[in-house]
Amino acid sequence: MNNKKITSNLASYLVLTIVSSIVLFPFFWMVSTSLKTESEVFLFPPQWIPAAWEWINYIRVFTEMPFHLYFFNSMYIAVLVTAGTCFLSALAGYAFARLHFPFKNAIFLFLLSGMMIPTEVTAIPLFNWMSNLGFIDTHIPLILPPMLGSGGMFGVFLVRQFLITVPIELDEAAKMDGCSPWRTFRSIMLPIATPALATVSIFTFMNSWNEFFEPLIYLNTKELFTLPIGLSMLTTDAGVDWPLLLAASTIATVPILVVFFLAQNKFIEGIANTGLK
Repeated sequence: MNNKKITSNLASYLVLTIVSSIVLFPFFWMVSTSLKTESEVFLFPPQWIPAAWEWINYIRVFTEMPFHLYFFNSMYIAVLVTAGTCFLSALAGYAFARLHFPFKNAIFLFLLSGMMIPTEVTAIPLFNWMSNLGFIDTHIPLILPPMLGSGGMFGVFLVRQFLITVPIELDEAAKMDGCSPWRTFRSIMLPIATPALATVSIFTFMNSWNEFFEPLIYLNTKELFTLPIGLSMLTTDAGVDWPLLLAASTIATVPILVVFFLAQNKFIEGIANTGLK
């Protein structure tokens, strides 16, 4: 039995190692190419490790373009969208999961139906609305609509699915101790919903950080551009400086990795408990 268990574990680890290597290879190639010279990029057979590590490529990212400005714009937009989405998702998810009010299920289904509408369908009406409000060429269309749109609805769904698994006896005990619904939410349900909120925060941050379509149609001033727009500017008709582009892409990937690893345990717990898997 021990030999069978060892053989089974070795097979599992072997499969996981192979799959992980396939998944991590593009990231390895991106980092490797970012440290090469242009002449080394298209060598055949490929040169896996640069002959001389060209750290100057990372310095060029900041000297040949206002990368720090694009990075700051993307960062503060993603942080605001993530914080606002988590807050609104927690409130609405608690209401749909624990409170009783007329047509609750019908309203929740109507809310979820908004997730099925593609962004491209609402792009023109939303653009006209933002234009009438004078928000074109500002960051407001990149902050408020994502919090109240399909991203926020997805967060409400996750938090609601998580909180309906919590025993109702907790609410009854809190009510007997004199807690109002707000106090019950703040002191009991919000800490319990941390795994679900960690999941919401990771998905929201990634979507906001990688968003390309909406900044492209709303922003005109170069100083307001976000990272995806800035990276696209490195691709021109004259050609692509691949080491420079991949050095910028490597830096742009770091915040996503940091956010994921900080919330990794809570993220996995939230995926499992909400049924999202």
